[in-house]
Amino acid sequence: MKIGELARAAHCSAETIRFYEKAGLLPAPERSQGNYRQYGPAHLERLRFIRNCRSLDMAHDEIRALLGMVDHPARDCGAINHLLDEHIAHVQVRLSELQHLRRQLIGLREQCQSEQAVDSCGIVQGLARMETTEKPLHATHL
Repeated sequence: MKIGELARAAHCSAETIRFYEKAGLLPAPERSQGNYRQYGPAHLERLRFIRNCRSLDMAHDEIRALLGMVDHPARDCGAINHLLDEHIAHVQVRLSELQHLRRQLIGLREQCQSEQAVDSCGIVQGLARMETTEKPLHATHL
């Protein structure tokens, strides 16, 4: 199938397919006589796998590691279990960060209960008084 057909089958854009090829997640397809990319069922299966991983917020390095393991089906899946456990822990940290953010935002919102001049707004004053902290790195754990 051509790239447009693959894109429709995988519910993504041709640009997404080209991006995954360039990132090394999707193998380059064969070319037709007219130099069109020719994709097969294996490309569709791998693309769906990649897109499912992305829907679970996995980083490209995590996906690359999983694909490396998938490409050796006879090996045991212990490394896959470990990768997913690490991803779950990463998600838990992010959830904690988001809960903290929510509490901060609620606290700010509670500082302004009525409409008033901006220079009297408790939210603006609260934002001006807040201590800034370094933003935590959201790098993958791989």
